[in-house]
Amino acid sequence: MTGPDVKDVVREKYARAALQVVDGGSACCGPSGRGGCDPITTDLYDAGDAAGVPAEALLASLGCGNPTALAALAPGETVLDLGSGGGIDVLLSARRVGPTGKAYGLDMTDEMLALARDNQRKAGLDNVEFLKGEIEAIPLPDDAVDVIISNCVINLSGDKDRVLREAFRVLKPGGRFAVSDVVTRGDIPAALRTDMLLWVGCLAGALDEGDYVAKLAAAGFVDIAIEPTRVYKVEDARDLLVGKGHDVDALAAELDGKFFGAFIRARKPGGTESPGAGGGGCCATSCCGG
Repeated sequence: MTGPDVKDVVREKYARAALQVVDGGSACCGPSGRGGCDPITTDLYDAGDAAGVPAEALLASLGCGNPTALAALAPGETVLDLGSGGGIDVLLSARRVGPTGKAYGLDMTDEMLALARDNQRKAGLDNVEFLKGEIEAIPLPDDAVDVIISNCVINLSGDKDRVLREAFRVLKPGGRFAVSDVVTRGDIPAALRTDMLLWVGCLAGALDEGDYVAKLAAAGFVDIAIEPTRVYKVEDARDLLVGKGHDVDALAAELDGKFFGAFIRARKPGGTESPGAGGGGCCATSCCGG
């Protein structure tokens, strides 16, 4: 799909998800009939996090990780969440940076923004601001934030290079890029890649880990690291693959371990690295996949 087509589909999907939550349901991006989105969007937040946000924020989550925990946010920092959805990661970030810090959420979907602002009101947080806009054109000035987070959203963009350039632009010198995203590893047949990514990423579009590293470096980032946090198995996508001409049992050796949720770290050069940077300089085989 082209960039505009992707945006239209994403906007429609996330608007529908927000309305499902408002109507008392939950958002879901997994195949129908599974009773949920496991293993992508479940069990991402511990009991402490879940207790600290409105239930609607948790129900609206369509993420693949918990970047707020892995980013090691420090009091007083300014954080921007790309594709903030129902606001869970923004609210958690706001609590971590405290009253002297600030958390921005950026989303292009009116329904999600309305839900997020309602969740902010319920949470009683003043150091939060939700912005309407696209992650390819962030409505903030240069050098505006200390940390950029995102939760399974960059993989949905039709112009990832532009997203990463914009992230680099709005980060302060020394600022940190700390996102959860769906990543692939190794050669995958095109037809199977499309089927798996429709499930794993909610839409086809996840980058190979080598491409992700290259695009971050091209945008200007340094200290790039990719750490798998949850590996998706063929069994997890059985409902999607069955009936599409695939022998699911035969696919295990070919596909297992090649689609995974990852925590991706990088840094904008300059400035003084924050104590909360979380070891973003690691780029050994164990964290960057070789």
